[in-house]
Amino acid sequence: MTKIRVKWPKGELVAVLDDTPTAKALVAALPAKSRANTWGEEVYFSLPVSVKLEADAREVVDPGTVCFWVQGASLALPYGPTPVSRGDECRLVTKVNVLGKFEGDPRKLATVRDGDTVEVAVA
Repeated sequence: MTKIRVKWPKGELVAVLDDTPTAKALVAALPAKSRANTWGEEVYFSLPVSVKLEADAREVVDPGTVCFWVQGASLALPYGPTPVSRGDECRLVTKVNVLGKFEGDPRKLATVRDGDTVEVAVA
């Protein structure tokens, strides 16, 4: 069971990763820093990871699911509705690889602002 820490100026969260090819590629690329983007109630940022879409990739996930957006080479962290959501669901712009889940309250991600420096490391 691998854990990662996602840290930004106003907070941090720890996530437990599943044993998937994308999760392994992410861990191999850590530690890494990036600049945050926000899209509705989702934070995403590019990382130096190149993977293929996995067989169980999904567009709709639970709040606090750690996802990898393959087309954007970005970690995608939804904590609520996005502009393409139907109702209160967490819907991403395309299918994403599911990597794991945050241990704490994913609503902490609401304190991330566009352009914030985000650090990701093995916890």
